[in-house]
Amino acid sequence: MPAFSRLVRFLAKDGRTYYGDAILPAGVSDIAKATQARVIKGDIFGKHDVTEQVADVRLLLAPLAREDVKTVRCLGLNYEQHAKESGMPLPKYPVLFYKPVTSLGGPFDNIPVAAPAQEVEGVDYECELVAVIGKEARDVPESKALEYVLGYAVGDDVSHREWQLKRGGGQWALGKGFDGWAPFGPGIVSASIIKDPQTLHITTKLNGKTVQDSSTKDMIFGVAKTISFLSQGTTLLPGDLIFTGTPQGVGAGRKPPLWLKDGDVVEVGLEGVGTCVNKVEYIKSRPKL
Repeated sequence: MPAFSRLVRFLAKDGRTYYGDAILPAGVSDIAKATQARVIKGDIFGKHDVTEQVADVRLLLAPLAREDVKTVRCLGLNYEQHAKESGMPLPKYPVLFYKPVTSLGGPFDNIPVAAPAQEVEGVDYECELVAVIGKEARDVPESKALEYVLGYAVGDDVSHREWQLKRGGGQWALGKGFDGWAPFGPGIVSASIIKDPQTLHITTKLNGKTVQDSSTKDMIFGVAKTISFLSQGTTLLPGDLIFTGTPQGVGAGRKPPLWLKDGDVVEVGLEGVGTCVNKVEYIKSRPKL
């Protein structure tokens, strides 16, 4: 088990970037409210120590540095009610797709919408529990799968439905892989604290209004089953992220559809972990030389 309780990566007031163990006031579980952390020395996936050095947090960053992330796996249609709102049959096997590591963002980063994604409406939100693999896993039985989890975060699998469903040739990656379209955090809560990931309240707020409100118990394939399935014949590595799907309430499932617009603020939350608050930013086209 890791030595930390709530792993954060942060820019400190001394101008340096650290890994740390978030210090939270009594009764507070939202890592986003951390203003201090104990600095961690060593390999967060191996031998590391939570030191007595306390640093002031200026800004929480994505909880893993890009070089510490190996693969970003994601599940589609993994909540029963979401599959129903999508008009799709419940999948017999986990629906797997990948996002590039360049899609990752921090808990307070803007969500950049580049020119191709501005051509037509369709930018959507998806709150998700993110499982972080802590040690190499292959052919893992479901009964042992959670032993390979470093911890849990919350993320937003930002998606463009036009690019995902109509312009991707049957593949989803184009509509989900733009830069900054997988903000996650605000930290990683140790699996020693969250012992059962299937009992957590998960939400999305759009401009302060709740648009997704569910529980991870509605997952079709729970975290343990997912890890076991994905590890059959395929090695999962420390630093692999698994976005485990989104509940009902996405913009595409509404009538009329509710698409994200420039300046919108999206807040995804997971019980026991905290919240990520990200503003949608339409990127202005660069002048042609």
